Amino acid sequence: MADSKRIPTDGERSLTQSPFAALSSANLQLAPENATVDSPQPTAAKPVKKNRGRVDILRVKAGRGGKTVTVVKNFIGIGLPEKEQLAKAMQRACGTGGTVKNGQIEIQGDKRAEVARILTEAGFQPVFAGG
Repeated sequence: MADSKRIPTDGERSLTQSPFAALSSANLQLAPENATVDSPQPTAAKPVKKNRGRVDILRVKAGRGGKTVTVVKNFIGIGLPEKEQLAKAMQRACGTGGTVKNGQIEIQGDKRAEVARILTEAGFQPVFAGG
């Protein structure tokens, strides 16, 4: 095996070219003198949560063997990964199981109030639909 490709770690030979030599700091802003890495900058006002649209919350029993399921549907503009994250948050808050099927979130049991609270925190406008 050829040892010529290995870089010595004993400090005998240093790198001949800096990997950071091509980087420019011309477009970078300087940090304020009193800023620390761990503490965020104080903000004057809270950012306003944007309205992400209306979603319908239904209580469904039909076709489920008499079991009640809370269904959230009519999501606009979000993908499957975000729906799965919302479903996980709903499951934790409700203490029940759930899934994402056909673009809808299904939570076991009649948990409409808890689901509405989570959706409101995420910026959606939940509406209780159906009976």
